[in-house]
Amino acid sequence: MRTTIRINDDLLKRAKKRAAEEGRTLTSLVEDGLVLVLSKTKASRRKRIELPVSKATGGVLPGIDLNSSSDLEEVMSAQ
Repeated sequence: MRTTIRINDDLLKRAKKRAAEEGRTLTSLVEDGLVLVLSKTKASRRKRIELPVSKATGGVLPGIDLNSSSDLEEVMSAQ
């Protein structure tokens, strides 16, 4: 199939040079590059990670206000 794409001039020059060095066509170089990129995308999908959730019970000690730094300092220094 024929198609038209826009490529940065410097990138096109480099691609033509590489194709010539390897004795192949620009088309085959572009096709191989697309195959490589598209295969990476599929293989590099990350699996969803389930993080452990604490099932611990408890809570704040009676009379402790977590919004009060002086209450927290008092409890920490007592231990």
